[in-house]
Amino acid sequence: MTIAIVDYGAGNLRSVEKALIRAGGADVIVTADADRIAKADRVVLPGDGAFPDCRRALDSASGLGEALNEAVLDRGRPFLGICIGMQLLATTGEEHEPTAGLNWIPGRVLRIEPGDARLKVPHMGWNTLIRRRAHPLTDDLPVGPDGLHAYFLHAFHLKPDDAGDVALSADYGGDVTALVARGNVAGAQFHPEKSQTLGLSLLASFLRWRP
Repeated sequence: MTIAIVDYGAGNLRSVEKALIRAGGADVIVTADADRIAKADRVVLPGDGAFPDCRRALDSASGLGEALNEAVLDRGRPFLGICIGMQLLATTGEEHEPTAGLNWIPGRVLRIEPGDARLKVPHMGWNTLIRRRAHPLTDDLPVGPDGLHAYFLHAFHLKPDDAGDVALSADYGGDVTALVARGNVAGAQFHPEKSQTLGLSLLASFLRWRP
């Protein structure tokens, strides 16, 4: 089983690669080769920085958009977006300027607005997670107030048009989207590669996932 981590110059690639290998990935590749991505059994799209920059980087990488569509939409391969890679699933991102996303999970990427003025944005640090619905990627995760913590670093989050697309959230002066899923597409706002036991459990579930 080949797991392709998409290299478009905008992600924490080596940490994601190491975490997937630790989670049980036997054939993990970091690649910008459109053909290898299109033929992969699973696809992971990391992303760090700002939404418009990541979108431009993805668009400027030769053939990657078409390869993602082939692997994920046409062939139905399991997909996981991480951080900005998750936000790119939306219809539109509103960081700095309105920017079109992939529109795989319809919605908008909006700035976090905590109800508690003492909470700073960006949201940076560790949070427990709240289960919003059952999903194969999250059913084994110890969530709730006594659960394990996930590591976040972001100022924006995806607000899907359909609330049913949210599988996990976090409380940061209000509800913050933590994980979205629709069909064979999923995205984590937190960083599983930095989230220790919880993150490795999520990645292991991703490797077993048969949507």
